[in-house]
Amino acid sequence: MADPTLQDEIRRKYGEIATGQRSGCSPAGECCGPDPITGGLYSADETGEVPAEALAVSLGCGNPTALASLEPGEAVLDLGSGGGIDVLLSARRVGPAGRVYGVDMTDEMLALARRNAERAGATNVEFLKGTIEAVPLPDASVDVVISNCVINLSTDKDAVLREAFRVLRPGGRFAVSDVVVRGEVPEEIRRNVELWIGCVAGALRDDEYAAKLRAAGFEDVEIEPWRVYDVEDARALLSSGGIDVDAVLPQVQGRFASAFIRARKPAEKAACCGDECCA
Repeated sequence: MADPTLQDEIRRKYGEIATGQRSGCSPAGECCGPDPITGGLYSADETGEVPAEALAVSLGCGNPTALASLEPGEAVLDLGSGGGIDVLLSARRVGPAGRVYGVDMTDEMLALARRNAERAGATNVEFLKGTIEAVPLPDASVDVVISNCVINLSTDKDAVLREAFRVLRPGGRFAVSDVVVRGEVPEEIRRNVELWIGCVAGALRDDEYAAKLRAAGFEDVEIEPWRVYDVEDARALLSSGGIDVDAVLPQVQGRFASAFIRARKPAEKAACCGDECCA
């Protein structure tokens, strides 16, 4: 089950980011150069499509809107939509005949996202208050589920993946960006709340992620690491959490990576009547 104490801490700190009380540059709220996870994710054309306020609080680890290959007219759900950047980019791709939903549990982020949608003139979007473990949408209501480094923040990832499966229509696509771990990670990192909020300590092993997707009912599971963090990246990620980086360095080197994670909900099978099948 989800940890309510950790959930409240995440909600509070993301609320501070949304209202400018805390910087989004690092989990500790300090700027110290380019962020190895959140930097360089969107093209210049894409950043020009959204309000600066949406880009300023973008804390993802990839670009799920490009990953999902969205088509006009599709319905899309963004799990943990934050300031709305991926919702707004998706809205451009699905066009006026499509619909994009963003779900977030933080009131301040929802308010910011709605303002950003108004600034962008996006009329095919809707931001809903809720958790990613209990999505406020009916069964089989969307074609694509995206997310950008948010599933890591949940302490009940099985529930998140079951919800993603539930709201997808048969044949629907799961296309998220997330941080994955390749191998074991020191326990002290897992216990560090600041790193949970920074999408690190909650990361699943890549094989565990794939297994959970299959257990939820998904097929065609693919996990594609695209940005592997080196020693200095790990130092930047861990030092803000009070970790003795030099002591854990051999266990951290090359273990964290941003990955594209894809899966599909099985399509409905035709009903068979004797030797013939009918829709």
